[in-house]
Amino acid sequence: MPNFCAAPNCTRKSTQSDLAFFRFPRDPARCQKWVENCRRADLEDKTPDQLNKHYRLCAKHFETSMICRTRKLKNDWSPYRTVLRDNAIPTIFDLTSHLNNPHSRHRKRIKELSEDEIRTLKQKKIEETSEQEQETNSNAQNPSAEAGNQQDGNVLPLTLEEKENKEYLKSLFEILILMGKQNIPLDGHEADEIPEGLFAPDNFQALLECRINSGEEVLRKRFETTAVNTLFCSKTQQRQMLEICESCIREETLREVRDSHFFSIITDDVVDIAGEEHLPVLVRFVDDAHNLREEFVGFLPYEADAEILAVKFHTTITEKWGLNMEYCRGQAYIVSSGFSSKMKVVASRLLEKYPQAVYTLCSSCALNAWLAKSVPVIGVSVALGTIEEVCSFFHRSPQLLLELDNVISVLFQNSEERAKELKEICHSQWTGRHDAFEILVDLLQALVLCLDGIINSDTNIRWNNYIAGRAFVLCSAVTDFDFIVTIVVLKNVLSFTRAFGKNLQGQTSDVFFAASSLTAVLHSLNEVMENIEVYHEFWFEEATNLATKLDIQMKLPGKFRRAQQGNLGSQLTSESYYKDTLSVPTVEHIIQELKDIFSEQHLKALKCLSLVPSVMGQLKFNTSEEHHADMYRSDLPNPDTLSAELHCWRIKWKHRGKDIELPSTIYEALHLPDIKFFPNVYALLKVLCILPVMKVENERYENGRKRLKAYLRNTLTDQRSSNLALLNINFDIKHDLDLMVDTYIKLYTNKSELPTNNSETIENT
Repeated sequence: MPNFCAAPNCTRKSTQSDLAFFRFPRDPARCQKWVENCRRADLEDKTPDQLNKHYRLCAKHFETSMICRTRKLKNDWSPYRTVLRDNAIPTIFDLTSHLNNPHSRHRKRIKELSEDEIRTLKQKKIEETSEQEQETNSNAQNPSAEAGNQQDGNVLPLTLEEKENKEYLKSLFEILILMGKQNIPLDGHEADEIPEGLFAPDNFQALLECRINSGEEVLRKRFETTAVNTLFCSKTQQRQMLEICESCIREETLREVRDSHFFSIITDDVVDIAGEEHLPVLVRFVDDAHNLREEFVGFLPYEADAEILAVKFHTTITEKWGLNMEYCRGQAYIVSSGFSSKMKVVASRLLEKYPQAVYTLCSSCALNAWLAKSVPVIGVSVALGTIEEVCSFFHRSPQLLLELDNVISVLFQNSEERAKELKEICHSQWTGRHDAFEILVDLLQALVLCLDGIINSDTNIRWNNYIAGRAFVLCSAVTDFDFIVTIVVLKNVLSFTRAFGKNLQGQTSDVFFAASSLTAVLHSLNEVMENIEVYHEFWFEEATNLATKLDIQMKLPGKFRRAQQGNLGSQLTSESYYKDTLSVPTVEHIIQELKDIFSEQHLKALKCLSLVPSVMGQLKFNTSEEHHADMYRSDLPNPDTLSAELHCWRIKWKHRGKDIELPSTIYEALHLPDIKFFPNVYALLKVLCILPVMKVENERYENGRKRLKAYLRNTLTDQRSSNLALLNINFDIKHDLDLMVDTYIKLYTNKSELPTNNSETIENT
């Protein structure tokens, strides 16, 4: 998009923060009026969509009455934005200043009007004036409407009381923002921690008192006029202000998302916030500096009913947050096994409404880990939970990891390299690796011996009761035969997808060629399914040998044995039981899940990665991007010239200089100095870049997920707040205190109403 205003003789840049810029409208009639008034002959042959995407007018070309600061979205009270009224037409233009400088080479060609065109414009002006006079007469007959219009257009000066109230509110907002950024919970001491007869303020009230004692006059004056038994700022007020803070901070990110047009939606695993389940939501987009960013935008309350969840998910994103899902090009959901089926329903419902919102894997999650979490078998869910608990247990302290290292050294005395490798793996978060189940099978004996050692430790090594108790519980879980069979089956089934999944998280060329290898992966899994009796026999034998090695008794689960007590004629064996309840459903589900996640649209999108010059070079510049790019044809600025442009793009890199390296990633291609000379290629690369399956090349722009994990890790469950979390995770986003105060006054108070009128009283202690 050009940096300059599209009006003739106007040199204002869209990067000026003190001036609003507006896109040309998509409505053909209004857009034509804009072009006519601009007198730009070179714009007349462009479509409204092209003008909307690539041209803007600054606020200086509109009457002030046509501009307002508002944002009308259903169920939303986000901060104001500078927007145009629906019927706004630009009328203020400088069409003569270029005549004073005959040597200038102004790029915006001003159209010279004929006498007929001038006569037509004058007639339109007369008609518009007549309409305005009729509207004035109507307002005279309806004083209430006129008063409303005056209220929108004119800002009355504030009284002294209103100014003091705004300064007071600004101080309260400053405290809340500080608490959010520094991750300070609102509540202070628990009720049972405070001795009887003693009052202890919460953290918010304590910070208020600190600022009063530091000499802040506005707060001191308000404190002196507040009743003794009244809270200085009620819980209701705090909640209202936090909601406004959250909305303002979120709006800063969403504004960038809207400006970039295209985006993808990603949700992380369900989290507990103050006793309620929530879905963390992140958005991917390419910013004005051509950087792929993944930002956290908030939490959504989780619903048990999948259909209700899908409706609320869509409503929140579109109506409350104001994102146009027509521009959504990807969706991915990282959830644990209990929630995957419900999120799949959400994905399906969104795909029905928005077919281009491709359902994909997320680059931050290994394919095998994602597939294992989605398997609808209770035993698999239990095993995955046990694995996470074991990993977390040993990461509780360096002493526990050291104890595990010592056991590994003893068991792998004859293979020091393998011992060193396993030790390094144990010190990482290995449960998310592509080969996690292979590592677990190799480590299982060491884990069992280490847990046994903690339980039966002598007087030389002391573990507290909690550590010993947890070790006993975990040792019982990992020495259960059901757990052994489950991890062995998962290890073998997921071995067919390990290389494929690893390539998906590799370089751009790896991702491109991985798309071609999916057919072979599915063929192998289908062969396993056709010969499941033979394969399961080998898997069950491996599980039995591992159980024997660890002195674990081979037996059916207790619930099944109890159900079979009355059925004396049952000939069901352990091997056939696990084949029917574990191996068969696991293989069937993984085959179907791969087909769902790698749909035809998804594979077409990945094939478009041949646009990246390094991939093009590996294919000897014999590529066919145009065929695969058809799905994104409506996203291109000049789709009719796509074929010619792709030819030029290939020739550019095929005949490059010897000292010029081929860009190997989308990130490098987007930052080429001449990328704007290939507008269609540029648009395609931006859309491909935001697909969740593509990794964020520059880690600096993946802060949203990292900060989310840090917040959840560092904050106790009962102290978490969805409002404060957004402030903490997005601590570096700018905020407008005046806007927050104005929004609060508009929504929650009248002109003469002071915040203390909403206060809550407390009992004297």
